[in-house]
Amino acid sequence: MLADVGGVHAVTRTFDSRPIAPADRAEALREIVTTEIVPVTLTIPPSGAVFRAAVTDAGPLRFTSIRSSTTAVERTARLARDDLIPSVFLGLQMTGSSLVVQDGKETVLRPGELVLYDSTAPFLLADLKGVRQYRIRIPMENLALPRDLLRQVRAVRLTPGLPLAGLASTYFQHIVSRPGFFSQPGSEAVGQPGIELIRALIATQVGASAITKESMRATLRLRILEYARANLGDPELNATQIAVAHHISTRHLYNVLAEGDISLADWIRTQRLEAVRNELGRPGARLVRIASVAQRWGFRDPSSFGRVFRAAYGLSPREWRDTAGSETSGSRVPRCDGTL
Repeated sequence: MLADVGGVHAVTRTFDSRPIAPADRAEALREIVTTEIVPVTLTIPPSGAVFRAAVTDAGPLRFTSIRSSTTAVERTARLARDDLIPSVFLGLQMTGSSLVVQDGKETVLRPGELVLYDSTAPFLLADLKGVRQYRIRIPMENLALPRDLLRQVRAVRLTPGLPLAGLASTYFQHIVSRPGFFSQPGSEAVGQPGIELIRALIATQVGASAITKESMRATLRLRILEYARANLGDPELNATQIAVAHHISTRHLYNVLAEGDISLADWIRTQRLEAVRNELGRPGARLVRIASVAQRWGFRDPSSFGRVFRAAYGLSPREWRDTAGSETSGSRVPRCDGTL
């Protein structure tokens, strides 16, 4: 079953096997994978096909989140010669572990780890407990990297400890694991920064110094914001701290952000408010102290926090917590401009 969740520019296509007759699910899954991701052969267990997936195009990038009972996905040598636009896949393991094979190399992925493989050569993905990966598909022409360089990184595990791999894992998890992300205005703009981040990830992995320098410059704004996001709970977070962490001047930091029309103080405040709002909207939030949640996200003064929260959402933190926890509140969520 397919549903469209539309945003201003991005549309997420969702698929769910539950409304499909069990006898028809295997064929439906094969068609979805072939048309939405890449033509492959699937190994489906005797118990049948069960799947849930979401596919979104953001510029040239295609984001796919899929959970499936499929135990093996194979792109054969014959399929690798099809007319699909040559593409690179970045796989991010969600839970458990999986095996990725390409060019005779075998890589076992664990949660949070990344792997690259491409459509121009046979590959095998195997997981006895079913597919549990996020995937980003990027046309090779958009990466603009030499083919021989791409071949060096196929089926190579990229752990969060490697240069930029941790950032890439966090960044893409932040995108694909958030329900409704692509329905937000401007969400389609993640395409180009995502490409630059993947370029930088590949370049640092193979030691291509010229490309690395170029890509590191192109991803500086993204790296600045992800550093700030990871340190939102620090009440002392400021431009100087962030600039020192990236070996740049404070003036250069502000110039980089200004190119993206970003005010650092406003961005940090908005992200902190969103984090508090999300936490107060969870089941069981009435059991926690609002002041404790606010302090955990960097707000030191409860009274000033209450004022900025109301200014942003049109409700006090307590009103929002009570509204979000009410069974009769519906699904409308206040935006950060204070409207519903």
